[in-house]
Amino acid sequence: MSKSTSSPSLFSNWKNDLPASIVVFFVALPLCLGIALASGAPLFSGLIAGIIGGVVVGALSGSQIGVSGPAAGLAAIVLTAIGSLGGYENFLLAVVLGGIIQIVFGVLKAGVIGYYFPSSVIKGMLTGIGIIIILKQIPHFFGWDQDPEGDLSFFQIDGENTFSELFNVFENISPGATIIAFVSLGILLLWSQVLSKKGKIFTLIQGPLVAVAVGILFYLFTRDNETLAIADEHLVAVPIPTDFSSFLGQFSMPNFGAITNPAIWVTGFTIALVASLETLLCVEATDKLDPDKRVTPTNRELLAQGTGNIISGMIGGLPITQVIVRSSANIQSGGKTKFSAIFHGLLLLVSVILIPGLLNMIPLSVLAAILLIVGFKLAKPSTFAAIYKTGPKQFVPFIVTVLGIIFTDLLIGIALGLLVGIVVILWKSYQNSHFLHIEDKSDGRHKTKMTLAEQVTFFNKGAILKELDSLPNDSYLELDVTKTTYLDYDVIEILEDFVSKARDRNIDIRLISQRGTVDNPKSYLEFFDLAPAAAAH
Repeated sequence: MSKSTSSPSLFSNWKNDLPASIVVFFVALPLCLGIALASGAPLFSGLIAGIIGGVVVGALSGSQIGVSGPAAGLAAIVLTAIGSLGGYENFLLAVVLGGIIQIVFGVLKAGVIGYYFPSSVIKGMLTGIGIIIILKQIPHFFGWDQDPEGDLSFFQIDGENTFSELFNVFENISPGATIIAFVSLGILLLWSQVLSKKGKIFTLIQGPLVAVAVGILFYLFTRDNETLAIADEHLVAVPIPTDFSSFLGQFSMPNFGAITNPAIWVTGFTIALVASLETLLCVEATDKLDPDKRVTPTNRELLAQGTGNIISGMIGGLPITQVIVRSSANIQSGGKTKFSAIFHGLLLLVSVILIPGLLNMIPLSVLAAILLIVGFKLAKPSTFAAIYKTGPKQFVPFIVTVLGIIFTDLLIGIALGLLVGIVVILWKSYQNSHFLHIEDKSDGRHKTKMTLAEQVTFFNKGAILKELDSLPNDSYLELDVTKTTYLDYDVIEILEDFVSKARDRNIDIRLISQRGTVDNPKSYLEFFDLAPAAAAH
C-alpha cells in the first residue's frame, strides 16, 4: 500500500522550505480569520487553529508536505453547534472530544479508508477546489469582501451564492484594491515565469513576499488619496491586544461541566468523522501532488490530527484538518519537508504577537492574487483534456466531483463523485463479467463459447443469467473458466440452477476448467475452490 521512504532531516531542505513556509503563511492568514468569521467564532480562534495545525500537527504528522489548519468544510457545523450547545466554551469541549475520538480512529487503524477513494474522484477534488478558489477570490481581487475568506460552499454566509457574488462585483469595484491586485498578479507571474530562472536569489525570496510588501507600501502611500485609498474592510483584520493581559484574554477553556450533555458528544463525534474524512481525502490528494511521490501513513495522520484538535479545543481554537489549499500552496512553492508546515505555524504565532498592526496593512486583494495562482495550478485546462482521454470510466466521476464541489461543497461533491464512480464500476463489472464467442458448427447446431473473467462476483449475476437464458434450445455451450481465480457462490448457484434448465432445453454443456474438461456436469461445485464453503450453504 505504501513504499518505504526514509524521512528527511527537518532542516535538510531549509532553502526550499523557508520560502515555501512564507507563502503558506500568507495563504493561511486570511483563511484562518475568514473561517473563524464564517463559523461565528472569535477571530483569534482561527489563528489558534492555524498555529496548532502548523506547529503541533506538523511535527506529529507523517506527511512531509501536508499543512493543517481550520477547515472551511466544518464552518457550517461549527456555526450551528456554537448556537445549539449553549456557548463557545461548550463547543470547545466538543472539539476536545472530537480529537479524542480521532485518536481512537487512528488506534483502530481507520486510516485505511483513505485508500478506497478512486483516483478520478481525488483528481476531481483537486480540480474542483482549484476552480472554486478562483471563483471565490475574484470578488476579493476587485475589493468586494462581503463574503469571508475561506467560505468555499456554493451558498455563502453572506446570503449570496458563488455566481451571484460575481455579478455583485461589477457594482462594487474598489479602484485601489483592484490596481494593487493586478500589480501583485503581475509580480507573481513575472517571478514564476521569468525571474525564478535568473538566479537563486529569486527562488529564495518568493514572489508572494514581494507582492505583499508592495501591497503594504501601496496602502501606506495611497491612504490619504480619495480614489485609491483602500478601506479597512479590504484589509487583513488580525485582533490587536492592548497589552499582554488582553492577549491572554483571547484564549478560552472548554466547559468540562457540560460533559454529560449528549448533544456535545454527538457534535464531538460529528467533528471527528468529518475532520477525519477531510484529512484522509487531503492526504490522498497531497500525496498525488507530491513530486517525490511519498506516501503518508494515514493512521499516524489521524493520531496527529486528534492530538491537534485536543490542544486546539483546550485553548480556544477551531477544529483542525489537513487542508488542500495550504498543502498545494506549499508544494507549488517548493516545500520539501515538514519544516515548512511547522515554520508557517511559528510565523503565525510570532506575527500575531509582534506585528499585528503591520499584518493589518495587507490588502486582501493582494492575497487573492496569490490564491488565484494556487487555484489555477490546481485546475489547469490540460487536466480536463488528459482525463478525458482516459475514457468515461475516469472522466465521468471526475467531472461529477468537479461540478459537485462547485455547486454544493467539498464533502457533498466528493460523495457524488464517489457514488457515480461506484455506479460506473458496477456497470463495467456487469459488462466485463464474461466474453462471448459465438460460432456455428458444421452440422448447423448453434454453438456458444463463454469465457468467464478472472474475478466474477455477485455484481455479475445479472449479465451471466441474461446470457444463459438467451441461449437457443437444442444448442451447445462451451464454458471456459480456466482463467477464473475467484467465482462468487452466487454465480455458482446460477450455474447449478442452469443444469436442469439445460437438460430440459436440450442444451449440451462442456465445462473447461483447471481441474479438467467434462461434458454435461451434474454439479459445478467440485470444480471450484469454494466447494466446501458453498456446500455448507
